[in-house]
Amino acid sequence: MRELILLRHAHADAASYGQADLDRALSAQGLAEAEAAGRWLAERRLVPDCVLCSPARRTRETLEAVLHVIGYVDQRIEPSIYEATPGALIDLAGQHGEAGRLMIVGHNPGLERLVALLHSGQSSEYRGMPPGGVAVLEMPADGPLEPGVAKLTAFWWP
Repeated sequence: MRELILLRHAHADAASYGQADLDRALSAQGLAEAEAAGRWLAERRLVPDCVLCSPARRTRETLEAVLHVIGYVDQRIEPSIYEATPGALIDLAGQHGEAGRLMIVGHNPGLERLVALLHSGQSSEYRGMPPGGVAVLEMPADGPLEPGVAKLTAFWWP
């Protein structure tokens, strides 16, 4: 089996006048949420082999706070995660099938719809993924990622 961990960025500050959405930073609450997510992952020994992270500042800061708790892992900034559809995220995860445990740090609605699509086969059946939320999906080690192939083994939010 292989695992896919999806981590939504924690709470971010609102954009200031003229600030690009990509440049929004974590709020103090968001930093605490990201650290809590890292502790939750560490307590369950859910340390990824590889992390793919959106280039948005709030996702990078979320990942930094998590890695501060769980330790360094192979990580890559992946521009396609920002505003990605569930299908694009499945393709991206499929390109990293060599990772036994892959983590994607990104945004809604893509992440919450990806959880629903992989678990139930329908992206319209999502129930939400709060800021700082973590979903852990287990899938067969061999075979393609496709709708309905995964089992949701854990879901956590701060």
